[in-house]
Amino acid sequence: MTGQVKFDSHVLSVLTTSVDAVNRLTGGHALGQPFEAPTGAGKAAAVAEALSADGRSRPEVSAADAEVLVAVAVRMREVFEAAHAGDLDRAAKGVNALLIDTDARPQLDKAGELWNLHFHGPDDTLARGWAAGWAAGLAIALGSDLAGRLGVCAAPYCDRVFVDESKNSRRRFCSPQCQSRVKAAAHRARQQAG
Repeated sequence: MTGQVKFDSHVLSVLTTSVDAVNRLTGGHALGQPFEAPTGAGKAAAVAEALSADGRSRPEVSAADAEVLVAVAVRMREVFEAAHAGDLDRAAKGVNALLIDTDARPQLDKAGELWNLHFHGPDDTLARGWAAGWAAGLAIALGSDLAGRLGVCAAPYCDRVFVDESKNSRRRFCSPQCQSRVKAAAHRARQQAG
């Protein structure tokens, strides 16, 4: 056993796409630069990219579905930020509100010979299904000993989110690029001081 965190494959898929949705669809900073949330036709394209982050084929996303999922991404950012700050009460309240608003319902779906637990909204629309799945995935993470695995990048001028799957729960950055930026800045500071 490596000690690596193992999420159920469906939960990992949902968390992967929720991270990508928050990072693609909410403004702030990314990799040290201001990041503007997509607008207009770019919004549906960004949502489609986020929904394919787990390796699935890129779906067709309507403008209406994009609006719904962007609003959910903004609310998920608040959950990640609260969990990262250690305020699990606020994170749980945010997830509970998402679960209610999306009407997430557990359902067993058969894939081949196996039954898998999935979460669906009250209808099969793209936005309702993904919103319910994202809410349920965050609920599963928060409702377990994995709550501390939801993070926000520690690099200056970056507020992108991540799920820490590392063995020691020490991940601090959203990407290797941010980790390298911080290491390079620390190295330059040491050289200037020395």
